[in-house]
Amino acid sequence: MNVISLQNIEKSYGTRLLFKDVNITFTTEKRLGLVGINGTGKSTFLKILAGQMEADKGTIERNGKASIHYLAQTPDFDAESTLLEAVLDGDHPRLQMVKVFETISREYRQMQETGGDDAKLSRNYMNALEQMDQQDGWQVEQEARIILSKLGFPDVEQKVALLSGGQKRRLALGQALLYPCDLLLLDEPTNHLDEDSIDWLESYLSARQGGLLISTHDRYFLDSVCNGILELSNRRMYQYDGNYEEFIVLKADREAREAATEEKRRQFLKREIEWVRRGALARTTKQKARLDRYEKLKNMEKTRRPDQMDPIALKTRLGKTIFDIEHLEFYFDERPMIKDFTYHVVRHDRIGIVGPNGVGKSTFMNILDGTYEPTSGTIGKGETVRIAHFKQELPEFDEDMRVLDYIREDHSYMVLGDGSTLSAGQILERFLFTPELHGVPIRKLSGGERRRLYLLKLLMSAPNVLLLDEPTNDLDIPTLEVLEDFLDSFGGVIVTVCHDRYFLDRVVDKLFVFTGDGHIEIVHGSYSDYKDALDESSGGKRPFYMINSSTAASAKAVRPVEADDADTDDSILNEANISNTSGDHSGIIRDEVDTFKEIPKKGLNKAEEAEYASIMDELPKLEHLVKGLDVMISQVATDYEKMQALMAEREETQSQIDALTERWMELEERL
Repeated sequence: MNVISLQNIEKSYGTRLLFKDVNITFTTEKRLGLVGINGTGKSTFLKILAGQMEADKGTIERNGKASIHYLAQTPDFDAESTLLEAVLDGDHPRLQMVKVFETISREYRQMQETGGDDAKLSRNYMNALEQMDQQDGWQVEQEARIILSKLGFPDVEQKVALLSGGQKRRLALGQALLYPCDLLLLDEPTNHLDEDSIDWLESYLSARQGGLLISTHDRYFLDSVCNGILELSNRRMYQYDGNYEEFIVLKADREAREAATEEKRRQFLKREIEWVRRGALARTTKQKARLDRYEKLKNMEKTRRPDQMDPIALKTRLGKTIFDIEHLEFYFDERPMIKDFTYHVVRHDRIGIVGPNGVGKSTFMNILDGTYEPTSGTIGKGETVRIAHFKQELPEFDEDMRVLDYIREDHSYMVLGDGSTLSAGQILERFLFTPELHGVPIRKLSGGERRRLYLLKLLMSAPNVLLLDEPTNDLDIPTLEVLEDFLDSFGGVIVTVCHDRYFLDRVVDKLFVFTGDGHIEIVHGSYSDYKDALDESSGGKRPFYMINSSTAASAKAVRPVEADDADTDDSILNEANISNTSGDHSGIIRDEVDTFKEIPKKGLNKAEEAEYASIMDELPKLEHLVKGLDVMISQVATDYEKMQALMAEREETQSQIDALTERWMELEERL
């Protein structure tokens, strides 16, 4: 089914043309990824589709029977709402019905807890229960609870006021996923999600019915979810069939054709310039036509590749001592964030820090840069260490300062590894700031462009240790590719907190896995290898951050080592330190041991899967039935026979709940 059609759409931001001549039809069968450099208008395009912004030119035809829902980057919630109420906050009738029920249910529970007796509230509660049964509201409520749980919100009764900015973004994502619509528009949905949540989101969206348009930098995510790619480049919209991997091939073919066309155009202009310079004495019709053609070709837009830049290799000098971490511990109030961690950072270390949200990853980075003092233990830092810490929160900008002035505020040039220098303007171009943007005030930059500018300012200081905290958030794919190329040639130490699996695979060769209980596991190898090893040991169902102390033989090339077995001050010794836990030190056995191996679980057959789904659907209904019976029992306290009958029914219902819960636990264990 067609949802929305665009014909010759054009949009500008001030004097800056974002895109033009956009022609595309969105259907319920298309799952499209939207890619392009920050500032090309991706968010603007989504807002136009959502009806929140008007196009300057062109026509838009909307299917009156189809609905579109948009996930904005800056959500707005009632601070006093619970998370469950907030995720149900939408104009869809079923969502409104379930939200009303949750509000009445909360008020009714509060009345019972205080010993109150409000007959009107009790009636409203019973009426809401009846509507939930009639309109299958239990399914909506259950899905809302599952979505919140998968996005890292186990307590659905928590108030929105207690959430951080990143948590509100996740809550907004849950709200968008729950909303029934024919076309779902998602702007950077993987930001602020940990690896497990991203995996779940991939599966959820892949199985979702309806159209989808996702603006994201997560290349693995695009590869898994999308069946088509839209690219905003050079003010044009290009459409490709297939996932991201196929898009890369098709894009290369298109650019090769464009390059060939540009070369033919250049050669023609060269010949025509010579002809024009000679001058034509007789202005015949043929000659005039030739002149017209020359002028037309001369004024054509040249094909530019702003996303193709030469790599930058910084000149770095780093001593033997970088970070000597000994028995590090850090507690937040009574909660252990880091417990007894020892590690000696060596030259050329490329460390990725992974784990669920809220376990202390950013805290660890702040300890490294000296912002936080450890509770106990020591961190020795080398005298030659120059740290650049890219944080999640952007600094305050002088909004009127121009881009070029901001970059050269502290350093006007960058010294490269070969001794040559690059000016601030040249560096800006390397990081995809075209010359026309150099004089633009910062207030006119998009959010992604500001993050790119902030990153570049840090790199201008020529650091030899890079601490990157979620560097991929809000950065476009071309910028990420430039950054990855830069990091390839970077001669210093890299420590990055990141949930972008592609970026981790591309940049790091070692992982610090934060498990959530203060322990940090050290794993050698890529993130994908590590994740594959865990998936094999758990049947693909085990959270990646769970620890298993048991050891078994495996052929995997990824092996976690204990903190005490961490690298010393020499890379060769680091390899030699890798040994099995049984004490066999006969050689390097990284290819022979997998400490995460466990007996795979069989999983559920089709009948058991259906039983599991039925239990998940039935349990909430029975629980609310018990609550309703409690209300009725309190209302007939003077009628002994009715009360006895209701109490018997309640007891029977509770027995059903207990039996179903026990069976659910049996099935859950095997998932």
